[in-house]
Amino acid sequence: MQNYSLKLKIIRVFLVFLILYFALCTFHLSEANAQQISLAISPPLIELVIKPGKSVLIAYKLENRGDPIVIKSTVLPFQANDNLGNIKVKPEFDGPVRFNLDNSEIQLDQPFFLRSGASQQLLLRIRVPEGASEGDYYYTFLSESQPAPVIEGVSSTRNKATIGANILITISQTGRVEVQGRIALFDVLAKLKLKLFKNVFNFFDSTDKIPIVLIVNNKGKNMIKPYGEIKLTGNFGEKASYEILPQNILSQSQRQLMATPSASINIQKPVTLVLSGFFIGRYRLATTLNFGPGTTTLYAATDFIALPFKLMTVLVLVIFITLLLVKKLSKSDDQ
Repeated sequence: MQNYSLKLKIIRVFLVFLILYFALCTFHLSEANAQQISLAISPPLIELVIKPGKSVLIAYKLENRGDPIVIKSTVLPFQANDNLGNIKVKPEFDGPVRFNLDNSEIQLDQPFFLRSGASQQLLLRIRVPEGASEGDYYYTFLSESQPAPVIEGVSSTRNKATIGANILITISQTGRVEVQGRIALFDVLAKLKLKLFKNVFNFFDSTDKIPIVLIVNNKGKNMIKPYGEIKLTGNFGEKASYEILPQNILSQSQRQLMATPSASINIQKPVTLVLSGFFIGRYRLATTLNFGPGTTTLYAATDFIALPFKLMTVLVLVIFITLLLVKKLSKSDDQ
């Protein structure tokens, strides 16, 4: 009986170790199947002016900085999604431009394997057919990872990654583009606005940061890129100039521009420029924009008034408290 009990205990211990062993194996399998995906593509942006009947070949470099992966590349059109430069890729292809890969073994919309640490050159042929309508057409060259096959009984994490390179195409027979840019808004985001006799006055405290917004509207059929500056002039002779960063504004869209240097500010709306410092008096802000050599210069202006409201409030409180103390001391002396 003792031998039988001993054997039973040994069997139980063996079963426990066996269960733990399989549990550890399952844990490591799950950990190994959590695939790390990291892709990079260059160049990230291409701007082209193409005549109908012509084609262009672009050499892209796709890098895999993660685990071995299966990738599929495609081209889809996109459109402006807001006035901050964000885009929305359309789910289906449209437009007159034609795309294909000149690689011998890789084609669009067909999966291919890319090992860890490797790179693949993708030769994208862009062709504009004869008779294509002039105007702008915007596309994204997408490379998307494909999910690994699932092994029955083994859990895995089906990570997925997509990387894209934007292609901005202008179809033009003569190479000329239509420039129809307008300043839609140039103003400061004042905490206090007063309207008197059809005039609007923007007020800030002297220690406040001054947020400025500049939005440009593109009503033309071609992309535009504004160049210019924002100038600050004070009533005591202060002057400062801030360069506007050249950014693409897609056709039939508007975009809020950025100027440098800028700063962060705790407000919900994004801004073009934030001025920091101690301001007092009335200040004039003016912006000038153009869209390249030979284009019309646009102009807009606004102003604001900065006064030390917080300092004046503190001074009033100090004076009020001082008068109360003096009055109280005077009564004490009289008694």
